[in-house]
Amino acid sequence: MPPVSVLEERRFDAYLEHLASAVGHHDRHEPLRAYLVGLCLPGERKSIEPMAARVDPRHVSARHQSLHHFVALAPWEDRALVRVAYREVLDQMDRHGGVMAWSLDDTGMPKKGTHSVGVARQYCGNLGKQDNCQVAVSLSLVNEAVSVPAAYRLYLPEEWAKDRARRREAGVPEELPFRTKGQIALEEIDLLRAEGVPEAPVVADAGYGTSVELRQGLTERTIPYVVGIQSSATLWPPGKGPLAPAQWKGDGRRPTLLRRDENHRPIDALSLARGLPKSAWETVVWREGTKAVLSSRFARVVVRVAHRDYNRRTVRPAEWLLIEWPEGDPAPTKYWLSTMPSETSMEMLVRLAKVRWRIERDYEELKQEFGLDQFEGRGWRGFHHHATLCIAAYGFLAAERARLSPPRPLSFLRAARLPRGFHPRGSPRSS
Repeated sequence: MPPVSVLEERRFDAYLEHLASAVGHHDRHEPLRAYLVGLCLPGERKSIEPMAARVDPRHVSARHQSLHHFVALAPWEDRALVRVAYREVLDQMDRHGGVMAWSLDDTGMPKKGTHSVGVARQYCGNLGKQDNCQVAVSLSLVNEAVSVPAAYRLYLPEEWAKDRARRREAGVPEELPFRTKGQIALEEIDLLRAEGVPEAPVVADAGYGTSVELRQGLTERTIPYVVGIQSSATLWPPGKGPLAPAQWKGDGRRPTLLRRDENHRPIDALSLARGLPKSAWETVVWREGTKAVLSSRFARVVVRVAHRDYNRRTVRPAEWLLIEWPEGDPAPTKYWLSTMPSETSMEMLVRLAKVRWRIERDYEELKQEFGLDQFEGRGWRGFHHHATLCIAAYGFLAAERARLSPPRPLSFLRAARLPRGFHPRGSPRSS
């Protein structure tokens, strides 16, 4: 039997053939391979020039031009490559129980200046504050062993969406309107469903879970969810709900809207959690960590969301409120709403709420190892092409990890020796 590295290389070549068929014209096949290899090779920078030097040190300038044209200008379709990547991972994910959830998230990339597409002062998760950055909305297929992004789109802030001059300069498609992150998320979900991806509950943090429109959009699509919310979210406790419309007195229009009054009001999630009896809490283990078993205290109750229901004619459906309150902490730390079926076990609800940790690891690796945030171009097409190729490179690595036990680095890729004295433009030592 051939060594593992040889088998790995054969699989990589077969994977590249699938990707090549997705980019179309034969002239794009060689830069596709070079770009993927450049992303997979070790190196501090994964922008085009340093990758050109690692892949082809004798012809850095020519290779740089070829890769730049392929990424920034060539009109190949992002979705076609992403489909190849996530299907490669799905083939191996089935060995670990199949798709457990679709994880909705976004990732921020700090940027200087204002010319790169989508850059604006907005919240950047990487920095934990508002700053100049780009933000991309993504949807990943996950289980507790394997995960891969399956949809990825730049969020275009409203100030960008309405600026025709900047849109034209950055190559933003004319037909693309402003979309909130939640609207982008629902469009990505519709896209994956149309592509026949195995369906699963949607999981998300409070950045998305607080959106009533997103939760309603998922419910309309009959997609269950487990999404984070804030402690200030207003809820009707178990067995309670808004008052029925006022009794009609025979004059004017018949009242149709739900009501609340001074003595009958919803409460916030924190107050509800503090009022639960000790018997409502139980310790749940959700997975084995690298150093210890991960567990915490949880409670769940059936509630109804109260958000502006005084403008509604019908009561919102009941759903789970899941609360985490670690032993010894002065207050609960996390809250989730869920429309999982009533027979769902507490353990499964907690596992779904916690499975998002994989996505955080994915993006850490996509940035640190594959240079997701290191693209130096300014255009819409280049931004998405670079991200797509990063996801394609990461997809192969994720599939190999799922195939092997224990997982290990790709062993068949070796970087060529860089030209003597080479320093990419923009580095501290370049002239």
